[in-house]
This record gives sequence, structure tokens and C-alpha cells, in this order.
Amino acid sequence: MKEIQDLGLLEHYLNIHEIENIFNEEVKPYLSLYSFDHGELICSQGDPADCLYVLVKGKVKIFTTSPEGKTLILSFKKPLDSIGDIEYVQHGTEFINTVEAVSSVHMIGIHHRWLRKYASDHTPLLQFLLKVITQKFYIKSSSLSFNLLYPVEVRFASYLLSVCFEENNSLTTGRLSTGHLMDAANLIGTTYRHLNRVIQQLSKDGLVERHKGYILVKDKDGLSALASHNNIYE
Repeated sequence: MKEIQDLGLLEHYLNIHEIENIFNEEVKPYLSLYSFDHGELICSQGDPADCLYVLVKGKVKIFTTSPEGKTLILSFKKPLDSIGDIEYVQHGTEFINTVEAVSSVHMIGIHHRWLRKYASDHTPLLQFLLKVITQKFYIKSSSLSFNLLYPVEVRFASYLLSVCFEENNSLTTGRLSTGHLMDAANLIGTTYRHLNRVIQQLSKDGLVERHKGYILVKDKDGLSALASHNNIYE
């Protein structure tokens, strides 16, 4: 994590995302802009939650880890979203999940203590938090229904769209490491063995290619059509 000492860029993000009013004038001097590299952790499950982050550029992956060390990807997030909102509302709790940058990421961050001191009753901030928290529950409910109602190939197509494409729909790497296939199977609610059969079929259909160590996206439009143009995991 690096702090970006650029007030102009900070104001730019506040303006383009139309969130200038969620932070009142007393709070704004305590806002900071941070950058995270691909693969860098924004926060870790179980760490003290003392900062609210607003995602203004890039994409992050949210996952949880069991006591046995198994990981489960919960969702992917892109602007505009927030990290640490539930933890801020539930004062004194630890971070519920781990959040990792899957691209170059910029976050606006502010310590909870300044929010509680200067903005605990600031209506625009409270409305923003209510909106993003309820949206998270809505997406979670939708993804559970999606896993029950749609076949594995549709779910995996949606997963690949979330993993391999940036918020502007440009191809990032176009690759999914085969080391992540178990995580993918867990997220979309299937077995590793069945997922491999689905990948074989997608390869025959010309949508992906399997190489040593990674899956390569060949036809983004085809995947989008298969997923009915829904990125349910975002």
C-alpha cells in the first residue's frame, strides 16, 4: 500500500463518482488516497477494522478462509464500492473477510475515529453506507439463487467474466491460473471434477483454451452470451 499525495486526484475521484457530499467538510482533511498493486491485500480477515475504504479505481477480490486454511472467494468488487462498512457500523469488530487487489487499485481511506467524531450523524454518509450494505446482501442473495437455478457452464462463464475482465470491459490477462480452479468450483457450487468436464466442453466450443498452468479466454463475447450477459459475482 502506498499513499498518493495528490489532492487533485483525490478531488477528481470524489467528483467523477459523485461522492463529494458523503464526506462533510470536517472529515475531508482526514481523507487519504491509497494505491494497491495487483495481488496486494487491502485488509485481512481477523485484523482490527479501523478504516473505511471506498474503491474508486480497479477491481478487488473478497474471500474468506476457514480454520483449516481453505479459502472461498465470495465476490469481486469494482467502483463504486466500499470495504469496512459493516465493520464500521458494527463498532469494535474485526474484518470479516480478506480483500485482495486483482488489478491496480485506488482506494479513498479514512480512519473510523474521524468518522465517528465528525460524521456519525451525517445523513449523506449514512445513506451511502445503507445503500452499499444492502446492495451486498442483494448480490449475495442473487448469487445463491444463481447457483441453484443455472447450470455450471453458465456459472463458470460468469466467473471468468469477473476474473478476466476489468471494469472498462478490456481484457486484462485473459488467463485464469489452474491453481484457482478449486476456489472457482467452491464459489460456483460444484465439484472440481465436474468443473474440469465443463472446461473441456467450453474448449470444444472455442470459448476457452486449456494450457499448462492456466485457462485462456478465447471468446469474451461468447462467454457473455452464455452467461446471459450477467456478471453475477460482481
